[in-house]
Amino acid sequence: QLQLVESGGGLVQPGGSLRVSCAASGSAFGYYAIGWFRQAPGKEREGVSCISSIGGIPNYAGSVKGRFTISRDNAKNTVYLQMNSLKAEDTAVYYCAARGSTTLTCPLDGYNWWGQGTQVTVSS
Repeated sequence: QLQLVESGGGLVQPGGSLRVSCAASGSAFGYYAIGWFRQAPGKEREGVSCISSIGGIPNYAGSVKGRFTISRDNAKNTVYLQMNSLKAEDTAVYYCAARGSTTLTCPLDGYNWWGQGTQVTVSS
């Protein structure tokens, strides 16, 4: 059982950067793949990125590839999403989620534990 808490959201201008964090409480954090998802008003939730439990191998949605970087620090039970070159269409509530996994890859679905989200707004 994991509890996830997101932080670091806020208002940023187009072209700017922001880093959001996902802190987990619970045991065996290293055995979970962690994903970031987002939901904009009036739109369905979409997978943004995830990082595998084994090897910390990332996976990105096409819309963010080359702009976002996911990383994890298992000693701190924390996953980060560094977001650069932000666009207005990146505006959304960002959620982190976890799924038990011991593989080198992570999918962008099938997550069991969810945080409450943090708002990211990209606007001038």
